[in-house]
Order: sequence, then structure tokens, then C-alpha cells
Amino acid sequence: MAKNKNPLAGPIIIILLTLITIGLVRHFHIKNFNTVVPGVLYTSGQPRNMDYTRLLYKYHIASFVNVRVSSEHREDNWYNHELNWMKDNAAKYIELPIERTDKSRQFPDEATQQKFLRLMDEKVNLPVLLHGNSGRKRVSMLASVWLIKSQKLSIDETVRIAEKIKGKKLTKLEKGFIKNLAG
Repeated sequence: MAKNKNPLAGPIIIILLTLITIGLVRHFHIKNFNTVVPGVLYTSGQPRNMDYTRLLYKYHIASFVNVRVSSEHREDNWYNHELNWMKDNAAKYIELPIERTDKSRQFPDEATQQKFLRLMDEKVNLPVLLHGNSGRKRVSMLASVWLIKSQKLSIDETVRIAEKIKGKKLTKLEKGFIKNLAG
């Protein structure tokens, strides 16, 4: 007796497996995650749900630094989730807001730079995860402050790392900001 095979069964199974695979990859993928210096500084976009736990246990993040401004706290209620997770897990949470309203001015001011450098100088705060909405523009500029001023990297090396974090070439303004940091 011949089996009656459904000709759609194969494609349906392939589609289901593909969707499951995509879901798992997204579940275990932290948005725009970068290792700047292993065990010291990492960057990312806004962590979601289980990202915090993975960051804590896989990378031993001691301090989570958020560069988003308070007006961004209303987006998808991420802020309350983040604060509750930090409190529940006794993680250090620091806000160093960098305004993003003017696309040409997404750079940390002198006070923010100094706070970040002091934070990075204290070993008890390390490793640090520096994050923003996408984890690209503002995060790359604040990471550049540390790379130039504390790590004494060259302008070219700092630009290379900032471009890796940003995911594309830096603008003239961003390169100028980094050059000014080097003095």
C-alpha cells in the first residue's frame, strides 16, 4: 500500500526550522555587541530581556553604563526593566547621558568624559558595558575618549576601533572630535 505524501510537508518543515533558527539566533544575539578590550570594556545597543543575564555571566560585567537621555526612557519601557534587573542582580548602573537631538552633536561633553574616565580608572567597576539605543554613534565617541586619554592609543587606531563599534566610517566631525581628544 503506497503512502499518501503531502507535497507541502517538506517546504513547511523547512520554513518552520528556519523560523526557529532565526528566533534562536536573535535570542542569543546582543544588538551591536563589540569587545573593545576583553575583560575591560564592551559596547552594545540596548540590551533586551535575557541579554543582561548573558552579559553578567559570560562577560562578568560589573558596571552597565547607559548613554541614553531621559527622553528616550519612554521607548518600549526598557528603562524600568533595566533598573529592576540591575537592582535584582546587584549590578552597578550608571547614566552618562549624551544628547542625540542634533545629528552633528552626539559627542560627550567634558563633564561626561571626566565621569567616564574616573569610572574606568576604578578596577572595581570593570568590566564595563557601555550601551545606548543602537550602541553605535554616542557609544563609539565615549569609548574613543577612554581609548585616547587613558589607553594612549593613536588617532588612527582609535578611529579604527570607533568605526568597528559604529559599523561604518566616521564622519569628519567624529574624526575631528577624536583628533581634538588627542590634543
